[in-house]
Parts: sequence; C-alpha cells; structure tokens
Amino acid sequence: MSLLWIKALHLFFMVAWMAGIFYLPRLFVYHSQTDNQAVKDQFKIMERRLWWFVTPFAFLTLIFGVWLVGAYGASWFKAAHWLHIKLLLVAAIYIYHFYLYHLVKQFSCDVNQHSSRFYRILNEAPVLILLAVVCLAVVKML
Repeated sequence: MSLLWIKALHLFFMVAWMAGIFYLPRLFVYHSQTDNQAVKDQFKIMERRLWWFVTPFAFLTLIFGVWLVGAYGASWFKAAHWLHIKLLLVAAIYIYHFYLYHLVKQFSCDVNQHSSRFYRILNEAPVLILLAVVCLAVVKML
C-alpha cells in the first residue's frame, strides 16, 4: 500500500476517533445535569454506544500510525524528535480515551462523582493536546 494511502487512512481514523471523544464528554455534561431517570437511561445508552463506536477508530489510528513509522524506518524514527513528543501526547489521548470509558461505567451505575463544570473542562482539555499533535505532525520541528 502506498505511503500516502497509509497516511490518509491514519488521518481519517484519527478524525473519526477525535469527533467521538470530543462529543462523549458533552454527553456527560448533559447527563450530569438531569434528574429524570428516563433521560439518564437514554444517556447511558448513547454514551456506551458512542464509546464502543469510536474505540475501533482509536485502534485503527494506532495501527496505521505504527505502519507509517515502520514504513519510514528506524533511523528516521530515531532522528524525528518531534515524533517522540507527539507520541507522548498521543499516549495521553489514549489514556484520556480509556478514562472516558471509566466514566461511562460510572454513569451506567448511576455513580456520577463530578459536576457538569468538570465535564465541560474535560471536554475542552484534549483540544489543546490535539492542536499540539497536529502542529508537531505538520511543522515537524523540535
């Protein structure tokens, strides 16, 4: 497969994944604000389905990213210092992704321990990390 196709698929799956993990905490905001059990039950379904829908995109992003690094080779990887920082930031996004799963499980048991403000901040935090990841990938400085 052409390197450009691998990059295109890596980017596509990353965008699909990010769309989901940007929306999931927004659902948590609304979920945390309601007292209506029927509405809470609907949010539980939406949150669970969304997390399971975007998780394969996270894995496909990883697979195509590793494929890209392998295609460029070990000497390139060693010299690409920007990539080392990017990978640390990407690891933080994966940790964030699985933390969202933890929250999905808490909400599914009606055990919400946070305010809607917490979820608003949680919703916005990964945007800055993604900005840094994109800048590093495009500018390739450091």
